[in-house]
Amino acid sequence: MEKNSQWFANYPSQISHQCDIPDIPVHELLRKTAHEHGEKTAITFYQKTVSYKELAGMAERFAAALQESGVKKGDRVAIMLPNCPQYVVSYYGTLTAGGMVTQINPMLMERELSYILTDSGAETLIVYDMLYPKAEAIKSETKLKKIITVTLTPGHTDVPEGADFSFESFLSGTAGKLAPESIEPEHDIAVLQYTGGTTGRSKGAMLSHKNLVANVYQSYEFFKEDIVPGEEKCLSVIPFFHVFGMTSCMNLSILTASCMVLLPRFDLEEVLQSIKQEQPTIFPGVPTMYVALTSHPRAEEYGISSIRICNSGSAPMPVELLKEFERKTGARILEGYGLSEASPCTHCNPSFGERKPGSVGIGFPQTAYKIVDVATGMEELPRGELGEVIIAGPQIMKGYWNMPEETAAALRDGWLFTGDLARMDEDGYLSIVDRKKDLIIASGYNIYPRDVEEALYEHPAVREAVVIGVPDAYRGETVKAVIVCKEGMSASAEEIIEFCRDQMAAFKVPREVEFRSELPKTNVGKILRRALREEAAKNV
Repeated sequence: MEKNSQWFANYPSQISHQCDIPDIPVHELLRKTAHEHGEKTAITFYQKTVSYKELAGMAERFAAALQESGVKKGDRVAIMLPNCPQYVVSYYGTLTAGGMVTQINPMLMERELSYILTDSGAETLIVYDMLYPKAEAIKSETKLKKIITVTLTPGHTDVPEGADFSFESFLSGTAGKLAPESIEPEHDIAVLQYTGGTTGRSKGAMLSHKNLVANVYQSYEFFKEDIVPGEEKCLSVIPFFHVFGMTSCMNLSILTASCMVLLPRFDLEEVLQSIKQEQPTIFPGVPTMYVALTSHPRAEEYGISSIRICNSGSAPMPVELLKEFERKTGARILEGYGLSEASPCTHCNPSFGERKPGSVGIGFPQTAYKIVDVATGMEELPRGELGEVIIAGPQIMKGYWNMPEETAAALRDGWLFTGDLARMDEDGYLSIVDRKKDLIIASGYNIYPRDVEEALYEHPAVREAVVIGVPDAYRGETVKAVIVCKEGMSASAEEIIEFCRDQMAAFKVPREVEFRSELPKTNVGKILRRALREEAAKNV
């Protein structure tokens, strides 16, 4: 397959579609920035600040401590923390020591935690102390040899009974003599990024040093007209253990000597207070975060207009929500697209060109993509036709950890088959319609949930909506809408159905409508469509 790239015609002369990507390991990003901008603030975390010089020093000491404790090149070190300074130190320290970072969502249950630790073979775990009991409960099922606990409670230094070290004691107990490891960026794995497991077992995407360095340089090239190195503040509430937060908040901030305003979770009042106090200029978010901010009656009073770059990813952004957020705040949302297997960013609406609401924009530098037929993946489809989007570029993973069959299915002839259904317009702008597996087939008709959801978001009472297919004896599947109403507003199922009849073909109209106070979501705020489908299947 030829890796065509006509969409680069959208790039102005000052943005290179063939940006230079240095052949360096990920941890060189921090070393270089600390050397050039050592006194700049790298992190603010509540009342605590850390300079780039201090951050690099702690990461190097942590690397030395890991080596002294027996961690060798290629060993997996698992990190199970919310956003905090210790996360950044652990991540960059592990890579400096030659280890592989295994990212773990702190919200995982014991069974899920045991699976990832066992699959990765991690022998070291850095964990939030409140979650230590989970790790202790499954330690015997894994290869874990040492557990390092992190406390976020000021003045609290106790180590949970059974834990090997506190973060502070581990860091202070080292002689600090680092043995530099030789890294081959193209071949050596930096991060095992476990996917959500929505199609079965969770898979560890093997992201090399080159993959991650490439994606952060691609990101910077795409936004370099908007980012002033050493001057930006990035509101970092997207979790770093999520691939979007890792690249767009942490690694991009470090490349550009920006200040990371860290928050361990999305609490609306805390986010607004942080915006008011820190006046961040960059805010990578997900649609549900923008929903929450838009729904706040006084969001404008918190100085949200300081944010110049609002990147939305992880889930589709309903067009009506995008417009409402921008009306209230004056900020501009640039919706993008990516996936764990691509480190993750591949597309974004450009700030330097036309933004097309409802699309995820154009490809990043050095990124090729095309739409192919769903059946074979061999036939490239004309512009405007719906098919599977496939992607090639330096940010594409090496494969799945210990899963050769899944790797062969996902990576073919240099292309990543995403499993996402999309169409491309004449300008190369990509519009994601749905996941292949989210397609609803009712009475032989193909129904894409996003089509229905876009219409639902136009109803004045709808705050959040998700559409799923539920089993139906006659139609095979039928369309069900699950809705959260705006505060102080309500609607009936009949009203919603009638509204939809005016908006779409009859076969797409929901036959069932359920109202809830909230929708199930991932830690990042992505609506868990799968959980709703499984729940509906049990009730049949």
